[in-house]
Amino acid sequence: MASEYQVKQYLAYWFLLGKKIVIRNGSATLLPQPVFSGERYSREFEECWQLIAAPDAGDCYLDGTSETISQLLSPAWELILCARCQLPIPLPIRGLPPGACPCFNLISWPNTELPLPRVPVNNQAQLRNISERLRFSEHKQS
Repeated sequence: MASEYQVKQYLAYWFLLGKKIVIRNGSATLLPQPVFSGERYSREFEECWQLIAAPDAGDCYLDGTSETISQLLSPAWELILCARCQLPIPLPIRGLPPGACPCFNLISWPNTELPLPRVPVNNQAQLRNISERLRFSEHKQS
């Protein structure tokens, strides 16, 4: 079962590549921009998530897929990395995998010349990790 956190990550990766979320059973699409604000998801992203999570949202799914967000949040699905592009894709716990990764219609993807899409990063935590590794390395060499 994919957690809410994992599904948000899944959406963030694909939003960064320009994929939209289809809401209200196909009557509208959304592409929140920007996706991040510093170390967090942006207000636009969070508002989009609230629309998706609302009881009256109907079926919501990433453009180019058929699995709804509510399905992904159920115990019947998990998120794995695509063998082609290394981005998250839904996989049923039982049964056959979906026909295609959402990357199938992105002409310029995968592109190993560009960095992969990412999730929000806590800069302070990253700098602490680097500092700890440097201290450990210096201590080890002494």
